[in-house]
Amino acid sequence: MSRIYIGPRSNFKYLFAAIPFFVSLMVLSSAHAEQVVVYSARIEQLIKPMFDAFTKDTGVQVKYTTDNEGALLARLKAEGKNTPADILITTDAGNLWEAARADLLRPVDSEILEKNIPPYLRDPQNRWFGLSVRARTLVYNTRNVNIDDLSTYEDLANPEWKGRLCLRTSKKVYNQSLVAMMIAEHGEAKTEKIVRGWVANLATDPVSDDTRAMEFVAAGRCDVTLVNSYYYGRLMKKTPELPIAIFWPNQNSSGVHVNVSGAGITKFSKNPQAATKLLEYLSSEKAQNLFADVNMEFPANPAVKSDATVASWGDFKQNSLNLAKAGELQTAAIKLMDRAGYR
Repeated sequence: MSRIYIGPRSNFKYLFAAIPFFVSLMVLSSAHAEQVVVYSARIEQLIKPMFDAFTKDTGVQVKYTTDNEGALLARLKAEGKNTPADILITTDAGNLWEAARADLLRPVDSEILEKNIPPYLRDPQNRWFGLSVRARTLVYNTRNVNIDDLSTYEDLANPEWKGRLCLRTSKKVYNQSLVAMMIAEHGEAKTEKIVRGWVANLATDPVSDDTRAMEFVAAGRCDVTLVNSYYYGRLMKKTPELPIAIFWPNQNSSGVHVNVSGAGITKFSKNPQAATKLLEYLSSEKAQNLFADVNMEFPANPAVKSDATVASWGDFKQNSLNLAKAGELQTAAIKLMDRAGYR
């Protein structure tokens, strides 16, 4: 940069000519500092309302890219320190754990996040935080099942359910995380016995998705299945006449298996302070309602009330085992399900 000398003979027009240049640098620097770049595995319609509200309240712009979780993790690994991303948002604690294990996320020091998000819904080293909760619970046919006969995930392995159970494929991370958490609770031997019992009780081959499993239950092709709670909400909103209902299992023991969609700050974030501000905002009451309600999930912040429809499903005890176990034991869970014949 050329120097500007101001002396008794200086022509002030040179000084004035330089001012716009310095002002433009300041504006560019400010704009860069006040922008957060997000890589999101959640689709645009679920995240844009929160980002718009954040920008309106803070003035910080949010630039985002959406893709599936595998593609985003691969992109972060390939970009390394050159990544433009400040935050990764993805679904399932197993995916968040993998991002942390791959050294793609940094620890976040935030009293607000630690206050708003319970310990079991965040990484033990605060590299990721759950922002919305989904329960993997039971859905049953109200015409064929006496609610008093339902109790636990483990009970579905008993002979009384033979030919009455539907399951989504084991290839989906939701079931892998459920089995991983069961391994953490029961050990591999007992969990494998349970999963073998599930397989023995199947009324049909595992189906492609949760919605199809519930449709089979409603049609009487099976009597009970395991689904993420928001799939139940979506289906009942579309076809409320279906003879199905939610049941919260394990209420006298460990509680319902829950999982999260969540986020962390990337290791090479260029704007970690602004990124922290966004994460803190996403854990706040205002954003929690936006984040959870739009997908019929539960707020991760326990001080925030659920959407009225979601609340109508009833209160339940959540399993408080730290969700990092869903990632740590996911490989073991996949191998176990394969041994048990759960495809």
